[in-house]
Amino acid sequence: MSHVLVIGESWFVHSIHQKGFDTFTTSEYEEGGGAFLGALRERGHEVTYVPSHTIHERLPVTVEGYAPYDVVVISDVGANSFQLPPQTFSASVPSPDKSELVRAHVERGAGLLMVGGYMTFSGIDAKARWGRSPLGEALPVSVLDRDDRVELPYGAQPRVIAEHEVVAGLPPTWPALLGLNEVVAKDDAQVLATCAEHPLLVVGGYGAGRTGAFTSDIAPHWAPPEFLDWDGYAELWDRTITWLAG
Repeated sequence: MSHVLVIGESWFVHSIHQKGFDTFTTSEYEEGGGAFLGALRERGHEVTYVPSHTIHERLPVTVEGYAPYDVVVISDVGANSFQLPPQTFSASVPSPDKSELVRAHVERGAGLLMVGGYMTFSGIDAKARWGRSPLGEALPVSVLDRDDRVELPYGAQPRVIAEHEVVAGLPPTWPALLGLNEVVAKDDAQVLATCAEHPLLVVGGYGAGRTGAFTSDIAPHWAPPEFLDWDGYAELWDRTITWLAG
């Protein structure tokens, strides 16, 4: 089985509670990738998980440091977290561009999967910025240079539109999703599934590696409980990771 490096899918929430004249604040830390991580581990993959706020201290700072990982998954965390560690942003000390290191790792033969969300691809208010990073070159899709969210609050069912080993045997339609990132599949990539007529699952190649894009969520809010509980959820991700690992 594959060794998978999963990056992102964590956040802090700081809330203001107003009760008449008075207010108070609460803070909490949350992780959203539990179902995804569990599905991969259940299928025998070795998973290393790096939450968003630990990227600057836990990701390797050389290409060679990524060698143990067959596939890198980036989910709902922006390019700034890869390009602006504290020593560079706060102290003006040069540091490696981790998005470039991941790109080079894929070029050498690793797999890459980018998963959608408010902070992937272009993201909300175009803050995710992945199309302006070196890693954008390796993706099987072109990232729009604007807010790319497609909100589907009514729910839209994904539909398989191509034959490929990743989706072979899966149902032709999947449980509904509530949104995705709008992207454009590159000419040499293959769109395996769509949602609301937008590319949902796209695969391709880069250098000696394989790449994939899943433009919706692997967790709430765009992925509702019905999608996470779907019988095909673990099968889809097992096949995707296995294919990306080559």
